[in-house]
Amino acid sequence: MSTTAPKAPATPGAPSLTPLFVRLKLSLLRNGLLQSGGRKAAYITSAVLALLFAALQLLGLLALRGDAHAATVAVLVTGVLALAWAVMPLFFPSGDETLDATRLVMLPLRPRSLIVALLAASLVGIGPLFTLCLVLGSALAVAHSAASAAVAVLAVPLTILVCVALARTVATANTRLLTSRKGRDLAVLSGLVIAIGFQFVNFGVQKLGDSGGLSALDPAGDVVRWLPPAAAIGAVDAASEGAYGRAALQLLLTAVALVALLYAWQRSLVRLMTSPDGSTLRPADTARKQADRPGLSGLLPEGRTGTVMLRTLRYAWRDPKTKAAWITSLAIGLIVPVVNALQGNGTVYFASFGAFMLGAQMYNQFGQDTSAFWMVVQTISTPRDAYLELRARAYAIALVTAPYTVLVAVVTASLVGNWAALPQALGLSLGLLGAMLATGAVASANFAYSIPQDSRKNVAPGQGGIASLAIVGGMLTSGLLSAPLIALTIWLHVSDRHGALWLVLPVGAVYGLLVAYAGLRVAAPRTARRLPEILTAVSRG
Repeated sequence: MSTTAPKAPATPGAPSLTPLFVRLKLSLLRNGLLQSGGRKAAYITSAVLALLFAALQLLGLLALRGDAHAATVAVLVTGVLALAWAVMPLFFPSGDETLDATRLVMLPLRPRSLIVALLAASLVGIGPLFTLCLVLGSALAVAHSAASAAVAVLAVPLTILVCVALARTVATANTRLLTSRKGRDLAVLSGLVIAIGFQFVNFGVQKLGDSGGLSALDPAGDVVRWLPPAAAIGAVDAASEGAYGRAALQLLLTAVALVALLYAWQRSLVRLMTSPDGSTLRPADTARKQADRPGLSGLLPEGRTGTVMLRTLRYAWRDPKTKAAWITSLAIGLIVPVVNALQGNGTVYFASFGAFMLGAQMYNQFGQDTSAFWMVVQTISTPRDAYLELRARAYAIALVTAPYTVLVAVVTASLVGNWAALPQALGLSLGLLGAMLATGAVASANFAYSIPQDSRKNVAPGQGGIASLAIVGGMLTSGLLSAPLIALTIWLHVSDRHGALWLVLPVGAVYGLLVAYAGLRVAAPRTARRLPEILTAVSRG
């Protein structure tokens, strides 16, 4: 008599991850909006504005139908859109929680199915809808036949998939960076990148107006139309012209780019989810070598001055808020004179803008210490100690600002072609720098305020008035302190003493040193007396 073992019940097939991840993305969006009314209002407002802008862009692209340069604009719009998708995860890593694949490390998921699910989840949101409007408008602007319409049916989703895959590939390859302190630094600097981008857009629009319109974009369009994903829009234009072979090749290029991005994404995902994070590990021999090598500290003065200078420079390099302020000042201080010079409205005197921007870093010197300022308080017992502390901080700022001011002045003079005015521009800039250091020291002693470290705000709640008074009042006072130098320069011009204008450089340098010294002397006793009040003010964030 033979017996047979009962058969095991059939295991139902594993459910697809794609619907699950799409629902997860929708849940994240919904739960984020439920956290607070302010967040919901900000999200709805940004969504409405983004969709309104996308609709206007769509109408604008449709209005270009039949224009000789419509194809150029369409492929360039698509190229810029792809570039935005590539860089946005670097500056806004917290905008989409599903970008951090390390949260899925403990789940038994296969890379291929995970990629498909994440790609589908990436198509949910305002960004993909905004992209759809622009890509659809670009395709419709160049589609003029049944064949081109058929190509557009393939080109539009292919373009969107390439954009999304590009963002995912970049985000996954940089996940370790985006979740570290350097990643937070990038997020803080996002506003600077946007501001600089607007400057270049403004300059580009003005150059287009001067060169006679959209024809100036044709050379760039001829190149971008062969770069995925703009090549897909180029394929629609090629099909409209009857160049079906070229259209097929451009579509193929875009498809190959999508496959390559998915492959790179999969490799990065596997490496990310299987390799340990050694970013915080450092071999002992490397640590020993770095401890033995003096580096920058070996070039600084001995004693308190060198220590405080090194601490100030490290704040500028490591602290996200301080680094953002420094880089913003460095960038804008060069962009303003250069852009004005390129537009034909510049003058070499705009070089003082760099000294103005960096000199403003002297304001609220103690606020960057936050509550750790109590350690500085322990080292200050006399006005002499306060003077040495403030002087060292001013030295650190001048160490960067002085050569930077010379660089900006030389670049501006070369662009405007006015080398004769370089000495006087440098003298005025150095005088202004000394005035900014002086008023910054006084403002730091009298109007200290806290800089929150866990928010994007640069002033703690309730201290906005103090910050405004310190910055605006100090800048106006700096202008008044620089008035003698400005008067001297004007007098030399009016009295036709052009041969003596070079004296503005040494006079401005000496005047800046004297004014800075006087400001530090005034601020030092005030700082020593107000140490408890300053500590309370900077500890609120």
